[in-house]
Order: sequence, then structure tokens, then C-alpha cells
Amino acid sequence: METVIRVRRESTAFKDDKARLPGYYISSLPADSLSPSQWLERIRGHWGGIEIRNHWRKDACLMEDKTRSRNPNTVAAMAMLRNCLLFFLSEDPHTSNINAFTEAIAADSNEALEMVMRRF
Repeated sequence: METVIRVRRESTAFKDDKARLPGYYISSLPADSLSPSQWLERIRGHWGGIEIRNHWRKDACLMEDKTRSRNPNTVAAMAMLRNCLLFFLSEDPHTSNINAFTEAIAADSNEALEMVMRRF
């Protein structure tokens, strides 16, 4: 660890300043290797990549935001299953389409079980 960056967040979602917590980021780069605006660009790029790689696929393809359950255990279990599905999708050299992969797994539960058993 070379640098710790503290970022103060501005948001209209919070009514008081006590609810606003700073963000902390760790980098292996020296602190003076980038300007403050370049550091912010890197941080935004990192979170933008996460949004594209994970959240969009979970929401648009796996309908995560449409979960109707309010039971925290059910919501957590479904999130874990979606994460596992995305993991197995990334491991499958033959399928890049998440919808086709999901349909194939749903159609053959034995194949789904074999995929899990091969990993463990």
C-alpha cells in the first residue's frame, strides 16, 4: 500500500452531514504520481467498471432490482446465487451470452449440479 485517498462525497440523498461518510481508497501508486483530478477520474472509472461488469448484468439480465421479497435472508441468498451464476458464466468457454447460459442451466439441473461439483 502506497497511498490512501480520502474522498468527501457530495449527494442530495442525505438530509444531514452526519449521514455522509467519506470514501477511502487504497492505491499502490505514489500519492504525487497523479493530480487530484486524475485520482478522482481513476476512482470514478473503477466504480463505472463495477457498474458495467456486475450491477448492470445482475439488474438488466437477472432482474435483481425487481426482487419483491423484503426478507433479508431470501434477498441475500438470491444475490449469492446470481453471483455464482455470473462466476460460472465467466468460467464457461462456450457461452458468453448470459441469457442463453441461464436458460441452459435452468433446462438441465444435472448440468448445474455438475458445474458446482467440478469446482469443489
